[in-house]
Amino acid sequence: MVTSTVTLSLTEAEELVMAALCAVGTHSQNARSVAAALVAAEAEGQIGHGFSRLADYAAQVRSGKVNGMARPLCSAQNDAALTIDARNGFAYPALDIAIDVGITAARRHGCASVAVTRSHHCGALSIQVAKIAREGLIGLMVANTPAAIAPWGASTPVFGTNPIAFAAPRLNNDPLVIDLSLSKVARGKIMHANKVGEAIPEGWAVDADGKPTTDPEAALAGSMLPMGGAKGTALALMVEILAAVLPNANPSRSVSSFFTAEGPPSGSGQFLLVLAPPDIEAFIARLELILTFINDLEGARLPGDRRVASIFMAREKGLSVPRHYIDYARELAGHHA
Repeated sequence: MVTSTVTLSLTEAEELVMAALCAVGTHSQNARSVAAALVAAEAEGQIGHGFSRLADYAAQVRSGKVNGMARPLCSAQNDAALTIDARNGFAYPALDIAIDVGITAARRHGCASVAVTRSHHCGALSIQVAKIAREGLIGLMVANTPAAIAPWGASTPVFGTNPIAFAAPRLNNDPLVIDLSLSKVARGKIMHANKVGEAIPEGWAVDADGKPTTDPEAALAGSMLPMGGAKGTALALMVEILAAVLPNANPSRSVSSFFTAEGPPSGSGQFLLVLAPPDIEAFIARLELILTFINDLEGARLPGDRRVASIFMAREKGLSVPRHYIDYARELAGHHA
């Protein structure tokens, strides 16, 4: 079945999402920040973090699970170690502040760390670290998410898919951006298979008893398998320490669902590291040597190439979004077009 789509410019898409969120009780500055992030994710091709999230976000604002009016607060342990309290609101306004203060501090001190607490779903991390790299700095970001991965050898989920993203500036080129989650496949693929009644390949997940399964419903009740086996769960623990323990955010096992309006605020956390190379021109020159060598290898592809191409197409031709998402957004915003 072919899904009917609507094509919008990036500006039109942002204005629509912003209006929809304002209509359900979101502060205008917060709504603009969320809209920019959702549209940027859609433009990257990360549709699981784009328009598909609007209904969940709107429902959570309405239920009070997300405080749409909360404005983030920034505090400092010292000049180069900062904390942002998202105050159980959306993650994106807090991340906007985190990146601004992190860049300023890193330029002054060479590096800065920013921890975000009492936060929420933060979407595509690639968008955030790319902002840092476009300012001529190196960005690293991690986030914790609702529990979905068991420690190696166990069957009870403790860690989220806990994504990691990295970005570095390049000469006359888009930043190098690396963005990955620590599960073998995205949890959204299993959720989609469950919705449409399809089996999943063996090796994606285990059931609640820790046994391999091809049943998506059993997989969702069990545990995602980590990429890289035991090494993946070690990385997930590392992310948990940086994104939850350090900022005093909820551990993954206590982070409530990003998809439902029921339950308490998610209370998740994020952590950003911003680095200012002492000689940015020399750093970029050395980086280009490595990337050029990789590009020259037959069959090799740099991380993020598809992302860059997708963004270019979105800017040139607009976003083609499933009509039901646009209709929903227009209904919320009061635009019956």
